[in-house]
Amino acid sequence: MKPSANDQIETTCLPILSSRNQGWENILVEQYQHQSGQGRTHYSDEHAICLSLASRPVRFLQIKEGKTHASLYGKGDISITPAKMAFFARWEGEDRYLQIRIASGFVQSVARETIDINPDRLELIPEFRTRDPHIESIGMLLLSELQQENLGGRLYIESLANVLAVHLLRQYSAPKPLLAIYEGGLSQRQVLQVLDYLNEHLNQDIKLADLAQLLGMSQFHFSHLFKQSLGIAPYQYLLQQRIERAKQLLKQTERSIMEIALECGFNSHSHLSKQFRQLTGMTPKAYRAN
Repeated sequence: MKPSANDQIETTCLPILSSRNQGWENILVEQYQHQSGQGRTHYSDEHAICLSLASRPVRFLQIKEGKTHASLYGKGDISITPAKMAFFARWEGEDRYLQIRIASGFVQSVARETIDINPDRLELIPEFRTRDPHIESIGMLLLSELQQENLGGRLYIESLANVLAVHLLRQYSAPKPLLAIYEGGLSQRQVLQVLDYLNEHLNQDIKLADLAQLLGMSQFHFSHLFKQSLGIAPYQYLLQQRIERAKQLLKQTERSIMEIALECGFNSHSHLSKQFRQLTGMTPKAYRAN
C-alpha cells in the first residue's frame, strides 16, 4: 500500500523493515529505530497505529488536534491516530516502534459488511497512549511476517488486516457499533464448495475476498465461520494442503523441488523448504529421500 500524495512525514529516518514491496493490500507495516528527535505526520487515507518496541521507556510529547500529552512510552504502549488527523511528536532517547497504517477506506468497507449502522457516521477515536493486548498480538504477528519475508502469504495478511479492522471498529470508534456474529459454522455444501476451490487453485495467490465472495459473505464472517467448521483458519488450511500436495509430488514425480514449489503456490525453493520443515520437521529433499 502506497502513501497518498498529500501525506506529510517530517523525518529523515528510514524504516529498518517495510512491507511496501511485499504486495500487501490495505495495510502497510514498517519497523523504525532512531535517536532523539521530532516528527510530524498527516495521513489523508490511512489510520496509523504505533506500537512501541523500545527496550527502555522513552519520554514523549505528543500533539493531536490541539491536545497535548506528555509521558514515558514503554514497550507495548500504543498510540492511534485516525486518518486526516495531524500528529506531532518529540522524543528523548532511542526509540523503536512498529507503525501499522491501515487504509481508512478498507476499515469503512469492513464496517459496511459487519455492522448495523451507516459506516459514514463512524469516527475512529484517537489514543495518545494505551495498552491493547489484541493489537499488540496482531502487531507482533505482522512484524514476524516482515522478518520472515511474508512466509504466511497474502491470505494470512488479509486475515490479520480484517481482524485488526474489526477490533478498531469495536473498541475505538464512535458511536459504538454492534457487530453481528454468526454462530454454527458453514453448511456442508459451503465447506465443500470452498475446499474444492482451494484444491483447484493451490498454485495461485488466493485472496480472502475470493473465498468470501464464493459464499456471498464478508471476509470477517467467512474467516470466523470457516474456523468454527474446520477448527483452523483458512490460511492454515491452505498451507496444510499445499504441503500435502508437495509431499505427493516429491514421492510420485521426478520434478525439481523448485518446480514443485511453484506448482504448490510457493514463490521459491527456500519458501517451500521453510514451510515444509516447520510442518513436517524435515526438508523436502530429506522427505523425498526418506
